[in-house]
Amino acid sequence: FLFHLLSSYIFFVLISYRSLYCFFFSVFFVLHLFVFFFFFVFFFFFFFQAEDGIRDAQESRGLGDVYKRQVSTQSTGVTRSRDMRLLAFIAIAAIAFSSTDGSFAVAEETSSEKFEFQAEVTRLMDIIINSLYSHKEIFLREIISNASDALDKLRFLALTNPEMLGEGDTAKLDITIAGDKNADTVSITDRGVGMTKQDLINNLGTIAKSGTSSFLEKLKDGGDVNLIGQFGVGFYSVYLVADKVTVTTKHNDDKQLIWESTADSSFTIREDPDAETNPLGRGTRVTLHLKDDCKEFTEPDKLKELVKKYSEFINFPIMLKTTKEVEEEVPVEEEEEETEKKEGEDEDEEKKEDDLDIKDGDDADKKKTKKVKKEVVEFNQVNSEKAIWTKSPKDVEESEYNSFYKTISKESEGPLSKMHFSAEGEIEFRSILFIPKKAPYDLLEGKAKSSSIKLYVRRVFITEEFEDLMPRWLSFVKGVVDSEDLPLNVSREQLQTSKVLRVIKKKLVTKTLEMIRKIAEKKKPSDENEDDENEEEEEKESDPAAEVEDHEDYVTFWKEFSKAIKLGLYEDSSNRTKLAKLLRFYSSKSGDNLTSLEKYISRMKKGQKSIYYISGETKEAVEKSPYLERLRKKGYEVLYYVDPLDEYAMPQLTEFKGFQFAGANKENLKLEDDDLEEKKLKKMAEMYKPVTDWFKETLGSKVEKAVVSNRLLETPAILVSSQYGWSTNMERIMKAQTMGSNDRSSSMVAQKTLEINPGHPVIKEIKSRIEKDSSDQDAKDMASTMFDVALVQAGLTPTDPHNFATRLETLMRLGLGVSKDEAVEDPEVELDPEPEPEPEAPAEGEEKKEDEPSKEEL
Repeated sequence: FLFHLLSSYIFFVLISYRSLYCFFFSVFFVLHLFVFFFFFVFFFFFFFQAEDGIRDAQESRGLGDVYKRQVSTQSTGVTRSRDMRLLAFIAIAAIAFSSTDGSFAVAEETSSEKFEFQAEVTRLMDIIINSLYSHKEIFLREIISNASDALDKLRFLALTNPEMLGEGDTAKLDITIAGDKNADTVSITDRGVGMTKQDLINNLGTIAKSGTSSFLEKLKDGGDVNLIGQFGVGFYSVYLVADKVTVTTKHNDDKQLIWESTADSSFTIREDPDAETNPLGRGTRVTLHLKDDCKEFTEPDKLKELVKKYSEFINFPIMLKTTKEVEEEVPVEEEEEETEKKEGEDEDEEKKEDDLDIKDGDDADKKKTKKVKKEVVEFNQVNSEKAIWTKSPKDVEESEYNSFYKTISKESEGPLSKMHFSAEGEIEFRSILFIPKKAPYDLLEGKAKSSSIKLYVRRVFITEEFEDLMPRWLSFVKGVVDSEDLPLNVSREQLQTSKVLRVIKKKLVTKTLEMIRKIAEKKKPSDENEDDENEEEEEKESDPAAEVEDHEDYVTFWKEFSKAIKLGLYEDSSNRTKLAKLLRFYSSKSGDNLTSLEKYISRMKKGQKSIYYISGETKEAVEKSPYLERLRKKGYEVLYYVDPLDEYAMPQLTEFKGFQFAGANKENLKLEDDDLEEKKLKKMAEMYKPVTDWFKETLGSKVEKAVVSNRLLETPAILVSSQYGWSTNMERIMKAQTMGSNDRSSSMVAQKTLEINPGHPVIKEIKSRIEKDSSDQDAKDMASTMFDVALVQAGLTPTDPHNFATRLETLMRLGLGVSKDEAVEDPEVELDPEPEPEPEAPAEGEEKKEDEPSKEEL
């Protein structure tokens, strides 16, 4: 009992530590139950054991009356003692239970009080109206979405109760938008389920109360009704453009009512006095009394533009009220005819009397008519396109895809390819992706947001400005994504950053690569009727320069979007292997056609261990490059990297299917020579070591070192870059950058190695000269000229163009047998005498004057 009281006291002390509340409560509750069980067993055993002892004493002993009276007295005492123990047992049990439950209740009542949040309605409305939405035009999207929900609710309820649809125009499920320039109002009317008085109070009078969410909660079967509303604040976006809003509604179970508010803390509901003269039949009409700066929303063209942008794919027809002037002929009244005759009498008098107006009998009977202008009201459907992504791909025709693509891309041509799919699992969404035939003019301009993928939620447009949904290198892909699981903000204009977006992005990238791969794997028309065995034999024997490798669709794709694929190779390491299979290059054997890495490997020579490439400015330049002299002689095929982006992207791809990449303009080029050739090259390097050392000493810091080359046949010397550093072509690209700086030019220089051809006559002459005199000035000038020529061959500019030009001039003099010291003289020029001017001929009309005598003659 003392232990129980002590534990209860400790419990009361520790209950104030709220962070440990749950833990201590559970521990001491178990202790209390244990103590209660202990006392229960103890007293139960003690009580019945005492009663059994008295009964045994009466039966086993033959006591007298005296002893019987004593035993009777003891039994009475034991009985009283038993009653006291029972009362103590009950008291202890009460303490035990009160210490567990009662102490908790008392502690809770004394430690906290329950309150409800209070809100200032006017301030809350101001936040909802002015802080949630960034564009005023959003109001039309929200109201049309509410109208679509109302129509969907009615259609769902009518499945079990068809009488709810009504008859005639009331049975038509559509949405009507009408702007009134005279009254500065715009109204949106639907023939949906309508609202009762209680619905108006609950749905419009309660902020953040979504009628759509309540409706879905009532569906026991969880049917897919495709309702849009979820937050319950979209209706209040009308106050972005309106000072006052009037909602007229008619439910089948109630009268026609009017709800009205001016965005303050109150609203009114009344019966519509014009219900008989202007009945709705069923549905809801939202009338916005526009602000002075929002009157543009009464224009039909503006309303049509917003519907096309946000609600193009709503399931129900959206009818827009328009007015236009037409001319029609109406008969002229008699009074108007007499007036016209009087006005025309003066004109008739001026006519000749012999002019007769002869009429046929039919013309005489016809009444005179006049043309008048008349305004005609029309209701035209705005949302003609269907949300084909909600259908199965088997149910969509090619013409529908083309029409849909032209609608979302605003292009006149159809797409190059498409991918229609639905994703299920962690997140569910439907999507259609398109690859256009032409690249956009601003492809890869580094935009922060892409507007090519449009996001829809239940066919309602949300946004097209993404930062993370598609990678930058796939910004050219157009399409739509429709998902109900996207984490939208309340305004439904922005996406929240979450794992869901990463899942969608990964799926979109995978499907896009699959679509591109299918284009690349298309068979050419000439190959469709050939057998697989014949096709393989022809591929081995065919000339890559004479036959186009890919289908014309992929040739078009690569021409337009090759830079995007290479950028993906640079940025997306997870898909680098897939992208490598999509690469296409010109090569030394493909001529004007492109080849893939897989086809290159299939044509590799026996024993070839590397994929050879060379980078340069143009295809024509690299074809004549001296770097390929020995490679071409040995029959090795070399890929041409002539796109500036190749210098950034291809170093990220170090190998393909086990073959390493080897640059023809990089040092340490391995040509798979036999042992004899390697021994010859090593011996040649030893023989020409004094020459290479002299070149390094003469050129100084211009080169890192000079070595004997294993790739030259006809050129005396070339410059190669280090194996793992920038190439000379990369140096040229970086120096040509618009935002380049001269201060950083030193860091943009490739480490160069001079390779000399020991078999060239010039190198042999230099060797013989420096063996006689290492300070020979002509040899030094020749070495400097050779370095500058190698720079030009590498695509670079000599560091000192003036000295380079001077040395070339000297070489030209020597080549023509002109002394290099001969001075330049001004040439002598004899001018021809100027002819005397001829006398001018006299002007027309003037007589020729006789020659007058000169003064000398006089």
